[in-house]
Amino acid sequence: MIDYTSYQSPFSWRYGSIEMRRIWSEHNKRLLWRKIWVVLAEIQVDYGLVLPEQVADLLAHSTEIDLPRALEIEAEIQHDLMAEVHVFAEQATVGAGIIHFGATSMDIEDNADALRLRQGLDLIIQSLRDILLKLAALMRKFANTPLIAFTHLQPAEPSTLGYRLAQYAQDLFNDYQSLSAVRQDIRGKGFKGAVGTSASYSELFGVNELANFEQKLSQKLELSFFPVSTQTYPRKQDYTILAALAGLGQSLYKMAFDLRLLQSPPIGELSEPFGTRQIGSSAMPFKRNPIRAEKIDSLGRYLAQLPRVAWDNAAHSLLERTLDDSANRRTILPEGFLAADEMLKTASSILTGLRVDEQAMARNLETYGPFAATERILMTAVKNGANRQEMHELIRTQSMRAWECIRNGEANPLANNLAKDDELAHFLTSEQVYTLMDYSSHLGDAPQRTLALADTISSSI
Repeated sequence: MIDYTSYQSPFSWRYGSIEMRRIWSEHNKRLLWRKIWVVLAEIQVDYGLVLPEQVADLLAHSTEIDLPRALEIEAEIQHDLMAEVHVFAEQATVGAGIIHFGATSMDIEDNADALRLRQGLDLIIQSLRDILLKLAALMRKFANTPLIAFTHLQPAEPSTLGYRLAQYAQDLFNDYQSLSAVRQDIRGKGFKGAVGTSASYSELFGVNELANFEQKLSQKLELSFFPVSTQTYPRKQDYTILAALAGLGQSLYKMAFDLRLLQSPPIGELSEPFGTRQIGSSAMPFKRNPIRAEKIDSLGRYLAQLPRVAWDNAAHSLLERTLDDSANRRTILPEGFLAADEMLKTASSILTGLRVDEQAMARNLETYGPFAATERILMTAVKNGANRQEMHELIRTQSMRAWECIRNGEANPLANNLAKDDELAHFLTSEQVYTLMDYSSHLGDAPQRTLALADTISSSI
């Protein structure tokens, strides 16, 4: 039960999935600590340093996390990991004497963090995969649905809704590949002691046995280790992971930002789901605010800043280790994952219930599409002997007149005006003008590219 009379991070209850909060919970962290202590003891049995019954005792009590007792001890000794050692020892009295034998704190903590980072990325990658499949389905559905594209937030040329969605899918597919590669490259510190030299373990096993000892631990934990470390694994790993998450956040941010623009009534082509009892504004009952897309963008701005903190942690980790990264890592790692997780969860809900107004797309295309066809008029007229600069000025003048009509709420008259233009008639018949001004097929190979990317995504993830 959350105590709402004391400050709680929004990530504790509002943002992020239950699964992601579990991964980054204090409970799961301590379960992983204990798992690593048990595995360390199991390997030490092979060297005659630990008795099998001691390992069995540790294993039997390895899930008995008692946070109130651990925090009570930590308040006295000011060391969270050693407080957990004491609690574990109180529970596993037979194996108590060999817990943490030969290890330094970061042999346990950093390997546990690497396991949590991997668990978190597995969840992120699965959620991203689901979003990509939803996008691929929408791309196929709307591959040939025309709309007016915008550059500089101004109407440009026709495209298709599927092709617009393909832009987001392409970015997210790149993120999927990057995150998958980062996940495969996650490594733990290994078991190298206080400054990374494995001096304490060499006292137990001898220098010649160190590589074999660490390899056994790697296999047991199913975790690769950095070949070189200090007291910690290189903090560059945190930066690499958070940068990849921030890259994902950027892709989701753009998609949500575009949706916010397209949901605005003057365009009105797409909108996020809106519940039957959802309230848009406390003061304006008619409002249908894009709160899901806005939440994605809000969390995305926060996520984008976290790699900077991780950069500083890596750059300022002086010599073999300083502790000035410890406090902020308790925040930036879980919250980076939880922010990305919430953004993915929200994006998934938007795509599942995405509202597409094809009438609005057709209306906007009818209003602005004729402008896109003017390039065809210009090129054909010049091919037929017209002066390029003179034709450009003629079309520009007629276009400005058409804009004034649109501003006055009238239909776009550009095609009719050009078809009736006496000067243009020297080079194009009115029938030719109307044919060239048919912008509906002026889509290039956008539908084909859309379908090809959808197939690539579906077959690759």
